Amino acid sequence: IIGSLYYFWLRHIDFIKRAAIILKEVFFIGYISSTLYLLLGIIFNPPITLTQAGSILQGNGLSRDYVSYDNMGANIKLAVIASEDQLFPDHDGFDLKAIKKAIKYNKRHPNKVRGGSTISQQVAKNLWLWPARSWFRKGLEPWFTRWVELLWPKERILEVYLNIAQFGPDVFGVEAAGRLYFRKPATALNEPEAALLAAVLP
Repeated sequence: IIGSLYYFWLRHIDFIKRAAIILKEVFFIGYISSTLYLLLGIIFNPPITLTQAGSILQGNGLSRDYVSYDNMGANIKLAVIASEDQLFPDHDGFDLKAIKKAIKYNKRHPNKVRGGSTISQQVAKNLWLWPARSWFRKGLEPWFTRWVELLWPKERILEVYLNIAQFGPDVFGVEAAGRLYFRKPATALNEPEAALLAAVLP
């Protein structure tokens, strides 16, 4: 109905016609830039995320130190997968059972919200979207998640996640978290230390 109204009537009104052109250009620019960001993300680490920018704007500062997948150590990778997304190696970006469980839980406990997001969804949210909960953001998330899963290997998804995950008001990434909380690099974290960091994430 809305499409018919626009085509037969609204598009002939100058103001709406100009607004439609602007919206189309904004969408096109957003689509191209997000696709470029996605392709560059295969190789390059993100210069900054919206969550990190929010930390700076709130006066918390920004403590981070990107490290490669090989310099993270096995313990933190296993701890985060075990804690956050046990089906990560096998799923296509979404854990439908976890999402259904979260929906049921949130209906019973409206004041204590539980998420069902996978690591891939969290990477999509942290890189392209914003942290606040809303249906609009949730509607955009699957689009970016699907492209991340299609174009990035699982190792790259996990590497980016562990480099941008927030471990404190101004602490982002396992390297900064390991050095702050345990005075050691991520590759040297033992199993209990890695488990403690993974427990911080929810």
